Amino acid sequence: MKILVTGGVRSGKSRYAQARAEALGPRRIYVATAQVLDEEMADRVRRHQADRDDTWTTVEETYDLAGVLDRRQVVLIDCLTLWLTNLLLAERDIAAERARLVEALAATDDVVLVTNEVGLGIVPDNALARRFRDEAGWLAQAVAEVCDEVWLTAAGLPLRLK
Repeated sequence: MKILVTGGVRSGKSRYAQARAEALGPRRIYVATAQVLDEEMADRVRRHQADRDDTWTTVEETYDLAGVLDRRQVVLIDCLTLWLTNLLLAERDIAAERARLVEALAATDDVVLVTNEVGLGIVPDNALARRFRDEAGWLAQAVAEVCDEVWLTAAGLPLRLK
């Protein structure tokens, strides 16, 4: 089962994604894409870690998501938009990385992915922010296409899209 969970900030997407991953199987890998560059982000990481028990193995991966997918365990990737930020700032080939991830997802069994829905707001006022918004939309579309289920969360409530 491949599941994509999208939503806005504090919409409940990570909590919902974790619950879905836990229902898929007892052996689970949490893939953290965030780079901890300041104390505020460190606090966020600690809060997420406190929400997981010892049935989870955490893998920190900022670039190679395709390489961490595992067919023997449930994988939860949180989140694709932070991964995209990492790629943008490192000036990586986003189209190639997106294609590589989608190809790996197609060959994977149990994976839950989290992404932020960033296309519902106003058009950003600068080129980098507009590129990020566009790339995030294209990434979500590509991943949604290979997923069995796609969920949108708002106010802590999941809405099935696919």
